Amino acid sequence: MLKLYYIAGTCSFVPHVALQWSGLQYTAEEVGRDTVKSAQYLALNPQGQVPLLTDGNWALSQNIAIIDYINDLAPDKGIYGVAANNDPKARAKARQWLAFANSDLHSGFKPIFGAARMIEGEEAQNKLKTNACDAVAKMFAGIDQVVAQQDYLTGNSISIADVYVYIEMRWAQRCKIDLSQYHNLNAFYQRVEADDGITAVLKAQRLI
Repeated sequence: MLKLYYIAGTCSFVPHVALQWSGLQYTAEEVGRDTVKSAQYLALNPQGQVPLLTDGNWALSQNIAIIDYINDLAPDKGIYGVAANNDPKARAKARQWLAFANSDLHSGFKPIFGAARMIEGEEAQNKLKTNACDAVAKMFAGIDQVVAQQDYLTGNSISIADVYVYIEMRWAQRCKIDLSQYHNLNAFYQRVEADDGITAVLKAQRLI
């Protein structure tokens, strides 16, 4: 059986939703930040990170790889959006946005969450966080423009890329990043959050 290891509210939320959408049998285990550095966990994932998916004795890390694997196991469940089931271009667009969320946008948060590990001195750390918050806010501009024209990033059906951006919007709230200049993001956020699968994972991870 599939098993997902996650830390609540992190990027591992995204494959958790993919599993929920897939209809596949799975279990999900919350782990602590100390657990992922344990010898037992490192034997499965030497990077010491979440998410981690196991399928029997086989282990897979990295968000995009895990999501692709889930999609391959349940190709008709619209994980990359309903249109993507039969349209390679729609699937590629969903992957484009997923890659943006996973690399560009996610990386933008790293100086905010880890300033103390990157630079010494409180003043320098605060300046780094401020600059990073400004840079993250600017990256939401393109998303705002897209969802001004359509409900979701790839059209009128939700995809896993929307889920990644949604969880990053929750991070932005936690970091007090002001996105109010983008007038379409709040409605997008509410649409994504209303999805039954997302609601189920929010409850499972005790985020609501």
